[in-house]
Amino acid sequence: MATAKQYEDKTTALVTPILEEHGFELVDVEYVKEAGTWYLRAFIDKPGGITIDDCEVVSRALSDRLDEEDFIDDAYVLEVSSPGLTRPLRKPKDFERNIGKPVDIRLFRAVGGRKEFTADLVAYTDTTVTVAEDGVEQEIERKNISLIRQSFVE
Repeated sequence: MATAKQYEDKTTALVTPILEEHGFELVDVEYVKEAGTWYLRAFIDKPGGITIDDCEVVSRALSDRLDEEDFIDDAYVLEVSSPGLTRPLRKPKDFERNIGKPVDIRLFRAVGGRKEFTADLVAYTDTTVTVAEDGVEQEIERKNISLIRQSFVE
């Protein structure tokens, strides 16, 4: 039996040309089981945001490709959607877009007595994120971050 990661990778390969044709960006693909049902989700974006019509175009084309390839053994629900405003930062492009902006951070283990806080994103590498809070910079290893996303708290 294939793993969720293998299904996600194969779906990424199938959806990427569809998205490139329309000038869209792939944010993420996930294959998860929720309440007994498998879901294959593709999160897409474009400058100015994704519309329902954009999702429909990609969903129809991806559904056809998935039917042709037929590599997922389980019954599943296909969803194509916008990642939303509160999407996690994952790719370099996500981090670049948010340099100098406030981000919400959740850690696996408390640092300085806190597991959650908001700070300005200063820099990032493949292994670390640097944030500033009240003018004090702190470098955090990415492996210790459970979630980082743009903050909308004023």
